[in-house]
Amino acid sequence: MQISVWAIGKTQDKYLREGMEKYQMRLHHYTKWLYEEFKDVKPSSVSEETTKREAEMILSRLRPEDFLILLDERGKEMTSKGFADYIERHQNQSTRHIVLLIGGAFGHHQIIRDRAQGLISLSKMTFSHQMIRLFLLEQVYRAFTIIRNEKYHNE
Repeated sequence: MQISVWAIGKTQDKYLREGMEKYQMRLHHYTKWLYEEFKDVKPSSVSEETTKREAEMILSRLRPEDFLILLDERGKEMTSKGFADYIERHQNQSTRHIVLLIGGAFGHHQIIRDRAQGLISLSKMTFSHQMIRLFLLEQVYRAFTIIRNEKYHNE
């Protein structure tokens, strides 16, 4: 199984990029892995137009067999163990490619929501779409250590 994290826009802060690189290096030991940032769409005066153009860009890159999961404040919340179980279920079901999508500043357009097979939230709190990238990478790494029963996660 391959896992990809796709994000709209560039990660600006050096400390976030360094943290993300740390977890990306670790993830290569567990799975085929890809992190990709997409050029953000210049915001228009109407956020709906911006999110639609971002959605169209993402949809043009998705393959029909890709399992798309959106990171969204209205998504299902899970514990780290629950997220690990979720990833492991997909491994056992032979899901070939999971795409975890972090939207831009205005969130996700309805056309990308309609394509998504999952909607998850990392917290009820709101984080910048820059920071959530690091948090998500750490949680994916944590999930694999839980799946392999390694000494990273404490319960």
